[in-house]
Amino acid sequence: MTTSSRLFNKNLILLIVCQGLFLTNNVTFIAINGLVGFSLTPVPWMATLPVMGYVVGGALSTTLVARTQSRYGRKVSFQAGLLVAVLSSLICALAAWIGNFWLLFLGTFVAGYYSANGQLYRFAAPELVAVGLREKAISWVLAGGLIGAVVGPNLTVLTKGALAAPFVGSYLSLAVVGLMGIAVMRHIKFPDDSRKQSSSGTGRPLSEIARQPIFVVSVIGAALGYGIMNLLMAATPLAMDVCGLPFSDTAMVLQWHVIGMFAPGFFTGSLIKRFGALQVMGVGLFLNIITIGVALSGVDLWQFLVALTLLGVGWNFLFIGGTTLAMSAYRPEEKDKAQGAINFCVFFVMAITSFSSGALVTMQGWFWLNMGSIVPVVLIGASLAWLAMYKRRRQRSIA
Repeated sequence: MTTSSRLFNKNLILLIVCQGLFLTNNVTFIAINGLVGFSLTPVPWMATLPVMGYVVGGALSTTLVARTQSRYGRKVSFQAGLLVAVLSSLICALAAWIGNFWLLFLGTFVAGYYSANGQLYRFAAPELVAVGLREKAISWVLAGGLIGAVVGPNLTVLTKGALAAPFVGSYLSLAVVGLMGIAVMRHIKFPDDSRKQSSSGTGRPLSEIARQPIFVVSVIGAALGYGIMNLLMAATPLAMDVCGLPFSDTAMVLQWHVIGMFAPGFFTGSLIKRFGALQVMGVGLFLNIITIGVALSGVDLWQFLVALTLLGVGWNFLFIGGTTLAMSAYRPEEKDKAQGAINFCVFFVMAITSFSSGALVTMQGWFWLNMGSIVPVVLIGASLAWLAMYKRRRQRSIA
């Protein structure tokens, strides 16, 4: 199979739909897991432990997913992830129904395997189009998350009280979303569909790939950018609940946050193609700084809304920019190990921030949570400046 010379071919469109269904699951999990966990645990600081379970499960699944994709190809791995999505949603529904906190944690932990698969949709996108369109393909697949931005919060509001136990209906609806994903994925053809044997031993060692400055900075931008976003987003439902704001307001804030995350996808690829990945990542970093300033200014609804929306846009620029940078650091035969390493770093940072988020917001408050997010912002800024100087030195030495 050859890649298409058109951007919007059937395979890419269906992958965009799968991304939307993936984000529907992701957004709903983020919106409700902390609240369900808070209602079931006797220890408040453990409220976001189920959110952390989702992320830790994803981190521990990255190697398995990389091996599965290397041996069987994208499609088989993605279908397995969707089956796990259905199973994990049913486990969480049972946990919410019987009021078992640790079963809820198990369900979210298992769901991490689906998350590790879904995080690779963005890397699969460039394989479905011509080389000159790969930035736009990544950007448009991530833009498919807008489906999740619209469906996720509204699905939660509509289903949270559908059954006697709160949010059981929400988890059951996610099982249906997973089944829809399986149906869509069946009709996508990936270039590696026919691959049957492992290619993990080909190409350079991962240690050599990871020593490249461009790889290091791409990982820092993607992982810490995700970490900042996760630190604030995971805590938002709890913070707004403590501030006395209704869940409908929380759902609206999360909806606009996810819109901010994925709506720029319609043009981020074009911006990167015109100005470069580093410049776009720099703008994303600046938006994160504004986000922290707005969040520190108060806890009214409009401040949560503006901060979380800007946070989403900043994440988009950092994440797509980092993904685009990374693609120039490895060869096609090295993609499985390189992409697996990138996703492991992303999930590792997300695991730390998920746990820290619940502990900070319940024990120290929203103010100190935001103050803590300044540290990764500084680290990202330093890494971008370092790579820019490194590139200038190389250009001078070549000239």
